[in-house]
Amino acid sequence: MENNSGRDLLILFTRYPQAGKAKTRLIPALGPQGAAELQKRMTEQAVGQIKKFLATQEVAAQICYEGGNELLLRDWLAVDLPCLPQGAGSLGERLELAFRTAFAEGVGRVVIVGSDCPGLNPAIFARAFAALARHDLVLGPATDGGYYLIGLAAPQPYLFREIPWGGSEVFETTRSRADLLQLSTHCLEQLADVDRPEDLRHFGDYPYSQ
Repeated sequence: MENNSGRDLLILFTRYPQAGKAKTRLIPALGPQGAAELQKRMTEQAVGQIKKFLATQEVAAQICYEGGNELLLRDWLAVDLPCLPQGAGSLGERLELAFRTAFAEGVGRVVIVGSDCPGLNPAIFARAFAALARHDLVLGPATDGGYYLIGLAAPQPYLFREIPWGGSEVFETTRSRADLLQLSTHCLEQLADVDRPEDLRHFGDYPYSQ
């Protein structure tokens, strides 16, 4: 990874769009190839928004991926950003690892976003980093009960443990955990993730189906 010492870091969590392994909850509605194509389109859109943000801000960025490998990611997305595997374990373990690694390398503030939220834009990224100047934690709540963004100003490993990942209580459980840890929390606006068939309306003209 490039030297990010003292800088802020924006991380995109995504998955390589392999049919049958991407957007699996949408396979019944879109088929394996359609679900993978949706994953591809959404990741490309998120990367585009990150590039716009980086063009105006002194922030570093990287992509943390599941599936595929670094060569496939670079060939697909045509980016010169660091592309790193998320690692093994639950989502919480992978998020914890990403934060721990970044802070160990001297990064100042870290924001992680997923590729499932079509409403991501540079203004949201900017508000997240600004909030971390005054708060320990920033969260972007998703309409399905999860979160599309999480940012920290220091490592908080217990924030990711014993969370019901994939359920509708992820955001509220994380907020409660933050309160127990006495973390000051700032919440951004609520946005929609696209994980289920009923969420497809949030991705505009998405045309793919079985």
